[in-house]
Amino acid sequence: MLYIHQATIFTPQTKIENGALLIEGKRIKKVGPVKDIPCPPDAVKIDATGLLLVPGFIDLQINGALGHDFTANPETIWPVAAALPRYGVTTFLPTIITSPLETVAQAQKVLVQSQPDGYRGATPLGLHVEGPFLNPEKKGAHNPKYLRSPGLQAVTNWSPETGIRLVTLAPELPGALEVVKSLVMRGVVVSAGHSNATYAQAQAAFGAGVTYGTHLFNAMPALHHREPGLPGALLTHHNLTVGLITDGIHVHPTITKLIWAAKGEQRLTLVSDAMAALGVSPGQYQIGDQTVTVTETDGRLVDGTLAGSIISLDVALRNLIDFTGCSLAKALPTVTATPASVLGLANERGSIALGSHADMVLLTPDLRVVTTIVEGQVVYST
Repeated sequence: MLYIHQATIFTPQTKIENGALLIEGKRIKKVGPVKDIPCPPDAVKIDATGLLLVPGFIDLQINGALGHDFTANPETIWPVAAALPRYGVTTFLPTIITSPLETVAQAQKVLVQSQPDGYRGATPLGLHVEGPFLNPEKKGAHNPKYLRSPGLQAVTNWSPETGIRLVTLAPELPGALEVVKSLVMRGVVVSAGHSNATYAQAQAAFGAGVTYGTHLFNAMPALHHREPGLPGALLTHHNLTVGLITDGIHVHPTITKLIWAAKGEQRLTLVSDAMAALGVSPGQYQIGDQTVTVTETDGRLVDGTLAGSIISLDVALRNLIDFTGCSLAKALPTVTATPASVLGLANERGSIALGSHADMVLLTPDLRVVTTIVEGQVVYST
């Protein structure tokens, strides 16, 4: 058992001052004021005086870190996963960008096999396959030689059971809506992204089962007052959730404020979209089979195209609060409950509640990570 006490605990309903939480096995057994939850004699105690206890962060889009790129080498998913708790990440979707279908199959194999012996770290919930069914006009940093038209035969083995949770595609491409329907029937979340879809085409995609938008405003048509396009459709559809990179570079802070006003914490997920340079020094790194030059602020292909980000999810959270002026309580769902809801896991993850997975983070008042707990085990501590 693990007993955490004297923390300020953020639950879905309220903020508990001088709170206590009891973990038994991999689940939360009790949560409430310290006076109501005594410490069992056999429990390991953590004194969290002056700290905030929040749900573990969920990153729906991350390409790699620490010099490793998942597409270049899917085997690196596990070493990166072991390092992610330092950023408060307890669960994530390793992202495979546009590449040969054999690369996706290799990444599936890495995930569906058992964890390495002695593994301690964040839990990969399945792959985010970003491509290869993308619009060449909005390819971003994806290698155009691997782009292909959507087809049912290519996705016959794509499902949560085989390691795939989320697929990003351009819904305006011929055959895309049939692929959307097939994936959704198997429980895969489908997202619109790297797309030149018109407003009407976006609405058709939503009707076919698209429920998410990948890195809003990036690799999409510009929002126009006569043709709102995909971004206008995503911003105004009340049931659609969007991902957002809050590094201040992919989307201007002022536009972030507009997105926040339109979507709020229930329909916005922050994503790092981090690439191999996360956690290491500037230099040259890979994204897929392309070289990215990384500075202190961003990573770009030789032609200047942004290639993922170099921020972590805890920084993205702090930036959202800085850009919008919202409270921590309002911002937290964007990295916890809302991404869990996107994946259909709201009853299991993303909140500090009885019976939920014991994934959580202790933060300082200025939102620096102190301790990260995954499935009831301390996997990172400063």
